[in-house]
Amino acid sequence: MNILCIQFNSIWQDSEKNIAQLEILLEQYLANRDDIDLVVLPETFHAGFSMQPSLFAENLEGDISNAIATLAKHYSVNIIAGIAQQQPSLDLHIETENIHAEDIQATATQAMIPQAFQFYNRCLLFNRQGDLVASYSKHKLFSYAGEHKVFKAGSAPTTVEIDGEPFALLICYDLRFPELFRAVAKQVKGFIVIANWPDSRQVHWQTLLQARAIENQCFVIGVNRIGKDDNGLAYAGGSAVYSPLGECLAYGEKDDSAIFAHIEVSQVEQVRIQFPFLADMD
Repeated sequence: MNILCIQFNSIWQDSEKNIAQLEILLEQYLANRDDIDLVVLPETFHAGFSMQPSLFAENLEGDISNAIATLAKHYSVNIIAGIAQQQPSLDLHIETENIHAEDIQATATQAMIPQAFQFYNRCLLFNRQGDLVASYSKHKLFSYAGEHKVFKAGSAPTTVEIDGEPFALLICYDLRFPELFRAVAKQVKGFIVIANWPDSRQVHWQTLLQARAIENQCFVIGVNRIGKDDNGLAYAGGSAVYSPLGECLAYGEKDDSAIFAHIEVSQVEQVRIQFPFLADMD
């Protein structure tokens, strides 16, 4: 499996410009090659890690998702992207069927309801045909930055099939919770972790990615952003692909816009047979 990890330098809270930037990058990296199986983008690539999702979160099957679906189909490639989405709040005591989003907002305002929508920090998978085949909502919200006050948490890691091979999707802060990985380790050949992980804790990012690969004997693909956001945080990339033995197969420096990696998925089974450590899990 050939993987392209894009260390996307997100323009702050501007989905339209970020989609335009993505189109340029994919043309640059994919126009002259047809051997890429999977493209991975960072967490909330279309806006940056902002706590104002009302300014950029999209409805299900919104413009951002539609644009990525079109690109996946055009290049015949699987794409994983971090996207903020909104859904009508279950707390609204109004009939929402067949009501447009702007009508829900107006009704909520009139009823003095504080939030008409629930926001989710999600990781979406689009297949080669441009179909949305998986959606994972970030389970461990980053309370240090107040994410839990704005976004609604998901319930568990999402396992998916990418060209017939099983992987699990996780997002950023999830990486600090090994129990999330352990819960599905035996079911998958790898984990894909998308992030906005600041350079002040870069050593944590690198160490934890490698640790998750070693302890679960599978591939770990971590994709982080570069640049600086409007919160004043700098990002040093560090996107990486680790083997089931913890070997670093590819690594992105802070000036790299992307990295390429090739993985032999069959290595997972070989390693687990040679070193049957997962069999001793409780």
